[in-house]
Amino acid sequence: MKSTSLEDYQAVDSGFAVYDCEIRLKFRLIEEKRVLHDREQLLEMLLDAFSYGADEYLESVDAQVETSEVPETDASPRMRRQLIRLRNSKDVV
Repeated sequence: MKSTSLEDYQAVDSGFAVYDCEIRLKFRLIEEKRVLHDREQLLEMLLDAFSYGADEYLESVDAQVETSEVPETDASPRMRRQLIRLRNSKDVV
């Protein structure tokens, strides 16, 4: 009878991992001046505008994305619990 170690389980179940992601976006945008004062509203508006793509109000200048897998122990306890739920879910293939 073969025993299954934690390392064997993680090697088999490698469908999910924790990543550090860094995104640098640079674009030009035509917008009302008053919007630029509320940082949370500004970030939401900028991400929405960028996700819709270039048009007469937005011009993409540069986009850089860097990702790297990190040890699960670097994630918060909440994120680690979610990772365990995903791995144990029968709905996820």
